[in-house]
Amino acid sequence: MRARAAVLTEVKKPLEIWDLDVDLPKEGEVLVRVAAAGVCHSDLHYIQGDLTTVLPAVPGHEGAGIVEAVGPGVTRFQPGDHVLFVFRAFCGRCFYCLNGRPALCDFSNPLRRTGRMFDGTTRFHRDGQDVHHILGVSCFAEYTVVPEQGLLKLPDDIPLDRAALVGCGVTTGVGAVLFAAGVQPGDSVAVIGCGGVGLNVVQGAALAGAGPVIAVDVVPQKLEWAKQLGATHVVNAREHDPLDAIRSLTEGRGADYTFEVIGRVDTIQQAYEATRKGGTTVIVGLTPQGSVLPLDPLDLLRAEKTIKATLYGTANLPRDIPRLLELYRLGRLKLDELISRRLRLEQINEGFEAMLAGSVARSIVVFDS
Repeated sequence: MRARAAVLTEVKKPLEIWDLDVDLPKEGEVLVRVAAAGVCHSDLHYIQGDLTTVLPAVPGHEGAGIVEAVGPGVTRFQPGDHVLFVFRAFCGRCFYCLNGRPALCDFSNPLRRTGRMFDGTTRFHRDGQDVHHILGVSCFAEYTVVPEQGLLKLPDDIPLDRAALVGCGVTTGVGAVLFAAGVQPGDSVAVIGCGGVGLNVVQGAALAGAGPVIAVDVVPQKLEWAKQLGATHVVNAREHDPLDAIRSLTEGRGADYTFEVIGRVDTIQQAYEATRKGGTTVIVGLTPQGSVLPLDPLDLLRAEKTIKATLYGTANLPRDIPRLLELYRLGRLKLDELISRRLRLEQINEGFEAMLAGSVARSIVVFDS
């Protein structure tokens, strides 16, 4: 079949819209008609070359859609099912999966490393040329083929454009608070960086009953969104020193938990400094490959601080994603408010430009039904 897709052909260049041939799913694979795809900063890392992949390739890892066809051996899905893409496909049987850490499963490493399916071939082609997959999802396309282990079934009553956000940004941000850090009611929280994921860290802190919840950014509009999602205090880092502000709001100690959600070494260091003695600094943002964090281990020891990293919100995906969707049903988890703009596929580069400008919480590419 034929499908339009946004294709990364060269780093530091805009995505191009190509018409691709899409193969039918093979053993253990599922063909999905994409309904909506979030424009996430992780895809921008590939575009900018901070993370490497085999080109040409179709990005997009945060999305939802409807099953169009299943390959031989697929038993968990059937045509018509509403599904969420999981960008860390997991086997469900290994040590990490059985201990509730499916994001650490090595099952899909070959797919992420090669940009090909498990049989060594791709499902996207153009004029006989292979076009590669990114993170085993590639949902910046009208149709994509994924391993069945890279999908979770969705309830039919959850709008697919809202559900798409739970495929990455919401689970990563809210999960960083609830599942990785285990923030408790009354704990003080500081969030450095209030982009799409950082805003979900803020609302995760609000869900946990934390207080104060201090949001730090340099874009006033992002700080306004942070207040709407539960921040009790906001700090414009262009106008005030974040370290001084966080300490002044926590009786001079620093925050119990500080979350870095930008992906820069200097802001990770800033988050560490803003964490109280005995507190925890949580690294959520993706740094460029090869980044090194300078750290004085003696200072770490004397302050008894913890530095913790979280991947995919440290979520037990098949257990926790349905819980998040239920919180949305109950009106406690905000998804509608995160969507600033809906785009056509041809506007996808505008979505990344708006992200860099800080003018959107999240842009969503919505495909024709």
